[in-house]
Amino acid sequence: MQGLKRKVVYISLFELIAIGLTSSALVFLAGHDAGHAGIAAVASSLVAVVWNFLYNGMFEAWEARQAKRGRSWLRRVAHALGFEGGLVIILVPLFAWWLDVSLWEAFVLDVGLVVFFMIYTFLFSLAFDRIFGLPASAQA
Repeated sequence: MQGLKRKVVYISLFELIAIGLTSSALVFLAGHDAGHAGIAAVASSLVAVVWNFLYNGMFEAWEARQAKRGRSWLRRVAHALGFEGGLVIILVPLFAWWLDVSLWEAFVLDVGLVVFFMIYTFLFSLAFDRIFGLPASAQA
């Protein structure tokens, strides 16, 4: 599976799981009510979908220019760190506003989510590539 179809399947599966995990974490770990947590999870998911399209497009364009093909562990780590780092910059102000907390509190809250989602992104991408195969940009 390649191209737009691959991106739509990847993002859809990733974000459906992410909404459930994020809203649960905001309720059970951060003590926010389910309504606010659910809306924050859906909003962050929508932001993540847009960021995912942009980031993965840029990453795959960079990847296609590399002499060495494939996705090494180091390349996968760089991908996860770059994606999650960009998402933090976007989501911390959103969480601060929606959950009515300071930027620092939103950042601390997001750090827990970032650590989890870096691992989740790495493992999800690895599983996705194993199930659906590598994208054309990473094939020899």
